[in-house]
Amino acid sequence: MGMPATNHEETLVTNAQQGDRGAFGELVCLHYSAVIQVAYHMCGNTQAAEDTAQETFLKAWQHLPDYRPEGQLRSWLYRITVNTALDMLRREAKLTPDDVDEMPLADGNPGPEAVAVANERAALVQQAVLALPPASRAVLVLREYRGLSYQEIAETLDIPVGTVMSRLNYARGQLRIRLEPQLGLTEVKNG
Repeated sequence: MGMPATNHEETLVTNAQQGDRGAFGELVCLHYSAVIQVAYHMCGNTQAAEDTAQETFLKAWQHLPDYRPEGQLRSWLYRITVNTALDMLRREAKLTPDDVDEMPLADGNPGPEAVAVANERAALVQQAVLALPPASRAVLVLREYRGLSYQEIAETLDIPVGTVMSRLNYARGQLRIRLEPQLGLTEVKNG
């Protein structure tokens, strides 16, 4: 998942920095699904995720002239997404984990009972993620849902790798405490 920027993406960034809205639109298309996934796992519902993504790309457009391509555009966008989601959560000041939307299932055609169990598990996991402190949640979302390396997370959030590791360890421990009794888990994925 840690792919370097392509020449095409670099050209789009350069053109967008010069005011080419079409080039920026292509960048939005390239990164929209990843941004909305990060936003969803930070905010916990589809509407807030869509609002966050929209605000993220608006901020990205406004600050694109300041963007320097030594890092990855994806990391820069994730940083804006996490900060925008945290701002939105502070404004709302109340999380409602019971508003969790149904998450898509990987299985093609599960039976109704399997769907109900999977939805219930997904809702419990999402509630547990939303209960984490925002800083720990951001690290967990970028690692577990987006597959970023510790180094990429450190660069994205502008924190030391050691802080990434301790926040991730804390987040996983909190998930284990919350989910073991409800899901009968013996261990939460490590690594």
